[in-house]
Amino acid sequence: MNNLTKNYFRSTQGRVILLFLAAVLLPVVLCVSITVGAAAVPLRETIAVFLGWGTEERFARIIMNIRLPQTLAAILAGAGLAISGATMQSVLRNPLCSPFTLGISSAAAFGAALTLLFGGGKIVSQDNTLIHPGMPQSVISLGAFFACLLTSAAIFALAQLRGSRSETIILLGVAFSSLFSAGLMFLQYFADESRLAAIVYWTFGDTARATWNTILLLTICIVPVSAYFLSQSWNYNALVFGEETALGLGVPVRRVRITTMIFSSLLTALLVSLLGIIGFVGLVVPHLARLCIGSDHRFLLPFSLVVGALLLLTADLFARLILAPRILPVSILTAFIGVPAFLSLLLGKRGI
Repeated sequence: MNNLTKNYFRSTQGRVILLFLAAVLLPVVLCVSITVGAAAVPLRETIAVFLGWGTEERFARIIMNIRLPQTLAAILAGAGLAISGATMQSVLRNPLCSPFTLGISSAAAFGAALTLLFGGGKIVSQDNTLIHPGMPQSVISLGAFFACLLTSAAIFALAQLRGSRSETIILLGVAFSSLFSAGLMFLQYFADESRLAAIVYWTFGDTARATWNTILLLTICIVPVSAYFLSQSWNYNALVFGEETALGLGVPVRRVRITTMIFSSLLTALLVSLLGIIGFVGLVVPHLARLCIGSDHRFLLPFSLVVGALLLLTADLFARLILAPRILPVSILTAFIGVPAFLSLLLGKRGI
């Protein structure tokens, strides 16, 4: 066995170990997230609830109705946003590409605001504490989801006129992002105080609004889409060397790019419509993953899944503790974490 082969196996072994360690760390953070909060739940009570043993009813309600859905939502959302960002950056060959730089989050915010404004949404409060936006969450989610779908369809339709080039899709995303941001400000300007509060409240991305139905829907969508992305790892590796090289290797570049963008957009649309806008996960995590494990998509994509889940779950845990007993929306914390992390990568020229 020559030195080149030895170095390859040594590098592969290191990547597998790193991926294994991240996968082991995830359930540890999950257990901590379930037990820690404004109301502490002893670990033995958590284990008793999972095993169906006798335990206090209040602990069972806290875990099954609040902590576990919120924790699972953070894991699924973080994994979905991270792998969507990683695949978008790969097929468009642009390190600044993510579900949010393409205008999808702005479209969701506009769709939700439009639904709240004309659907009679308002903040229902008690003791000056925001409770919910005064209309079914499913209705708001549908409004946000359809806005995302229409925006994605418009971007891809317009991109077809220029041959689906990566720079065209990115520029269209920037244009639509600006358009919907302006539209959102327009709706906020004409909204009354109650509806304005409802619009602002919804735009705070927060896993605390997740229910078991949310978890089921996210699982049904994220698992098969992620499996498709993982199955395309070889094609993504070929695209790293350019379109001409990928075509020479037999990769259907146009089909892979369009299919990946559609699935990534739909997955992001679903996440944003159900949980609100959670930024920087899809942009920063793929760069952190490349820095740690390299650009081989056989390892990059599963590592991005795990790191995305870990990052959002950890941020959700700290958001729950910083202002306890008040719960800080996790999107605020991801922005505070994401901006310095991204600037560090950018200025240090590492991973970008």
